[in-house]
Amino acid sequence: MAETCFLLARAGFDPGRALALLERGVVQVALSLADQVGAVRALFQRYDNLPASLADACLIRMTELHEPCRVLTLDSDFTVYRRHGRKVIPVLSPNLQREFITASGKPRNDKAN
Repeated sequence: MAETCFLLARAGFDPGRALALLERGVVQVALSLADQVGAVRALFQRYDNLPASLADACLIRMTELHEPCRVLTLDSDFTVYRRHGRKVIPVLSPNLQREFITASGKPRNDKAN
């Protein structure tokens, strides 16, 4: 949520709109960093060759904890990140040229496109 507000403000939008979605229950923050710090730290170690942010690591961890999941992101590193070690993270991204999930929300197995 912090990164969302930062990016909205940087782009000239009101970050309070993202917080309003949280207040209305449309968006949920589904991770307590205090409870998941070990797993998040392990993700930093796993992705030490990428510029993974705390927000990235938390999102990866949330995909491991919550099914079904889908990450809306502008970050192309999510095409590299994996949950549970080897599972593709379902991603929705206007920046990516290929879609990594099927219409049903399940990861696509083929590497076409």
